Amino acid sequence: MKLTNVTPYVVKTDPPNLGGFLWFFLKLETDEGIVGWGETAVLFSLYGLEEGYRKMVENIFNIYLKGKNPIDREPLNHILYSSLTAQHPDYITVGLISAFDIALWDICGKYYNTPVYNLLGGKIRDKIRTYTYLFNLEEKGSLIDATSDWVKNPVKLAEIAAKRVEEGFTGVKLDPLHQAMPGQLPVAPWEITPAEYDYAEQAIGLIREAVGNKADICIGTHGQITPATARRLAKRIEKYDPLWLEEPCPPENFKEMARIAKSTSIPIATGERLVTIHDFQKLFEEGACAIAQPDLGSCGGITACKKIATLAEAHYVNMAPHVWGGPIITAAAVQISANISNFLILESIYKSRHFFDKIVKEPFEWEDGYIIPSERPGIGIELDEEKLEMYKGTIAEVLGI
Repeated sequence: MKLTNVTPYVVKTDPPNLGGFLWFFLKLETDEGIVGWGETAVLFSLYGLEEGYRKMVENIFNIYLKGKNPIDREPLNHILYSSLTAQHPDYITVGLISAFDIALWDICGKYYNTPVYNLLGGKIRDKIRTYTYLFNLEEKGSLIDATSDWVKNPVKLAEIAAKRVEEGFTGVKLDPLHQAMPGQLPVAPWEITPAEYDYAEQAIGLIREAVGNKADICIGTHGQITPATARRLAKRIEKYDPLWLEEPCPPENFKEMARIAKSTSIPIATGERLVTIHDFQKLFEEGACAIAQPDLGSCGGITACKKIATLAEAHYVNMAPHVWGGPIITAAAVQISANISNFLILESIYKSRHFFDKIVKEPFEWEDGYIIPSERPGIGIELDEEKLEMYKGTIAEVLGI
C-alpha cells in the first residue's frame, strides 16, 4: 500500500464557535482506496495563515510521504520530526506532524479492520469520562459571549455548572481571570487585581456549593499570570478542592511551574502547548505537574501521545488529553484514552456534538458524562467532504474583515 494524495481543508465553524473559529484538517489517500483523516490543533497560531497551511500540508506530503507505506507510521513520524524540526520542535510544525500522524493511524486501523486502540495494545475501559467548559449555551450566540460569565457573573456560572452536572458531567471547567486576545496587551504573565482574586474565589466557591461532591472543578488560567500570582490564587481557592489548576504560569518555564506545584495541594495540570516526549520529559523531571494534558493535534499525534503517556505512568502522572478543535482531534484522543492505564478525564467540546454533527458522517456517542469509544475501524470518525467544501473559509470571513 502506498500514499498517493493529500487534501487539506480549513473549515469555518458556526456560532458559538465552540472548539475555535477555524478547524484545520487533512485527508490522506492510498492506492488501495483507504482514506485517513488528520487534524492540526491551532489555538490561534494559524489564524490568518489558511493558505499557508494548505501549501505546507501539500509540500510536506509531496517531499516526505508520497509513495510511502502508511503502515510505517512510526518511522514516518520520525522522518517528519527530524526533517521538519531539526530536533528543535515548535508548536506549529509539530501540529502539522500531528495531523499526518493521526491520519496514518486511521489508515492503519482501517487496513487491519480494527479500532486504533487495539493497535495500541487494547481497550482498558469501555467509556471515557469527560469534562466541559462552562459555556452559556442557552443564552449566548458567540464564543466571546458564551464565555463572558467566567469573569462577570459567578451566580450564573454556578447555575450553568449545576445544569451540566444534571446532564451527567462529572467535571466542569472555567477560567475566572481576564484573558488578553492574541495581538493585544498585556502579554502574559501579569499580576491580577485584588478584585480578580476576590471574584475567582467567589465564583469557585459558588460552583462548589452548586455541584457539591458530584463533580470536579477544573480551573484554567491559560498561563496568563505570574508564578507569584498563581501561588496567591491557589491559596485562596484550595479550600474548594479543585481537581486541578491548569497552566498556572506560562508553560515555557518548567522550573517556575514546579515551584508553584510544590507550594499548593491543588494538582497542577499542563501540556496543551507542549510538544513531543522531550518537552514532557523536562516537565516531569522538575515535578512540575500531576496531570499531563497533551493535545493530539499538536503534541506529535497518536505516536507521540502514547510515548508521553508511558513516560507519565513512570512518574505517577495522570493523563487528561486536551481538546480544543474538531472531531478528528477528539476521535484520536478517545483512542488514546481507551487504551492507557493512567487516564483521568478527557476534555470535551460540550458533548462533542453541536457543529461536529454538521461535518461528520456518524456522530460521537456521548452518554451520562462519558464518550463511548466507537468499534469502527481506525479512529472511528469520518468527515463528510461535501460538508467540508460547504464550510471552507478564512478567519477574515469569520470576523467579517
